[in-house]
Amino acid sequence: MSLDRSKAPQFSFPSEFALVAPQKLQLSSGSSVFFFRTPGIDAVKLEVIGASSRSTLPNLHALTPSFALQMLQEGTKKANGQQLAEFFDYHGAEVYPTLSYTQEGLSLLCIKKHLSTLLPTFISLFSEATFPEENLEKRKSQRKLSLKLDQEKQSTRAGQLFKKGLFGPEHPYGQEITEAHISGISPELLQAYYDSNLWKDCDLFLSGDFTPQELDALLVQLEQLPLSHGAQKQALPSPCSTWGFQEEKEGAVQSSIRLGSWSIPKSHPDFPALAVFNTLLGGYFGSRLIKNIREDKGHTYGIHSTLVELDQYAYWMIAADVKKAHQEEVFEEIDKEIHLLRTVLVDSEEIEILRNYLIGQLFSKFSSPFDLIEQFKAVYYAGMDFSFYENRFKCLKKFTATDLQTIGERYFSSADRVKVRVG
Repeated sequence: MSLDRSKAPQFSFPSEFALVAPQKLQLSSGSSVFFFRTPGIDAVKLEVIGASSRSTLPNLHALTPSFALQMLQEGTKKANGQQLAEFFDYHGAEVYPTLSYTQEGLSLLCIKKHLSTLLPTFISLFSEATFPEENLEKRKSQRKLSLKLDQEKQSTRAGQLFKKGLFGPEHPYGQEITEAHISGISPELLQAYYDSNLWKDCDLFLSGDFTPQELDALLVQLEQLPLSHGAQKQALPSPCSTWGFQEEKEGAVQSSIRLGSWSIPKSHPDFPALAVFNTLLGGYFGSRLIKNIREDKGHTYGIHSTLVELDQYAYWMIAADVKKAHQEEVFEEIDKEIHLLRTVLVDSEEIEILRNYLIGQLFSKFSSPFDLIEQFKAVYYAGMDFSFYENRFKCLKKFTATDLQTIGERYFSSADRVKVRVG
């Protein structure tokens, strides 16, 4: 049978989307090790991630976890910062901190043959860091300069004001970082946090091509990590939203704008459909906002809508840098596009373009073992497992225009929205 090359192959969606869960192991400390086997791949990635105690700190000490993690490689009891850097560089390894509002940890990326050589020094960072004052002063100086530059960037400033507006200035997630936060950091403060707060309630995420015997031997080495449980937790204050912020920049011809409000977490049954609605609104290059405000009006180079989950809070946010003279028109057009999606059914062609894009995007998120780990962590820390992605795939195959209209009406109809203009 000859192949007719004048016709494109018939397109069809995969019938199922199944992901293999990681192997779950346990250390004597009680910490879980999630292992992803990667046959034929020489790279090894090890992440040790614990619960952050940032919420228990006074607001003025909010940067303590950040500085503590960044300073781990500045010196230990056995090696100074330069020696540590040369050691890891010589073995082609990368050590870097992990930090968010809710997690903090340390990661190692290397090739398998050097892992046993690297591990003792990597593990020493968990218990033997010294936080030399001279190195700390350099980092503080760099951080102050970075803060000053960020304050001058309209987009960075708009993002800060949006969180301040959504959560309130006294909330840990809404407070503004100032030079006073940086100046207050001391070696003693970092040492106290390191000794009492880091490495609590840790989970380990490991990928590599290990035999069962090699994995057992590696777990014996990992037992040396000084991990413990019982991280201090403090109830966060209730958010206190302010719905409008405007900051003028003299001579600016461009404004950075933000618009958004509260939403629902990944664990909510409506989330898969809401994610589709958000993508159609402003989540990809064929979105309604791109077509209207970039392509038709020419008011911006790019505009994006995103769903954010931060600890127990979830919100949606639209961000863009626009011509200052047209900022109010842009806000009006955003409201118009949200209203249209809530009240007018999307046509079938636009639905199918969106469906094809989202299914392709979903599969692309799992193109490498490291991607698999990141996607697993995204659901694990939300209290879920890989079934989240399988359910999302089912939603993408069958969502309708009516589903999107219903979701839009349910979650985008409130007039309570934080609106920020900087420029």
